[in-house]
Amino acid sequence: MLFEALGSALLGLLLAWAAIRRLSNRLPTRSLVLATGVAGALFGAFVTHSALDPGNIVFILIGAAIVSAASLSLLVRPAGRLRRRSAPA
Repeated sequence: MLFEALGSALLGLLLAWAAIRRLSNRLPTRSLVLATGVAGALFGAFVTHSALDPGNIVFILIGAAIVSAASLSLLVRPAGRLRRRSAPA
């Protein structure tokens, strides 16, 4: 279980680092992105570990990656400003 937690935390860091490299202008501060990636991966590993047997390390890491990527996607802001048109009165 220790290797699952360490592996998922490293996977979350890797995904957060990749997101920072790709989308640095559309994400909030670096520390928030790194913390969200790790927390999402640990939560995903916990949920997958609870749903499956403890011996499925590959599936647990896949679940950690999915939840981490989903939580990181919630931090992405739109690329441009939204243009709001007022409705004609």
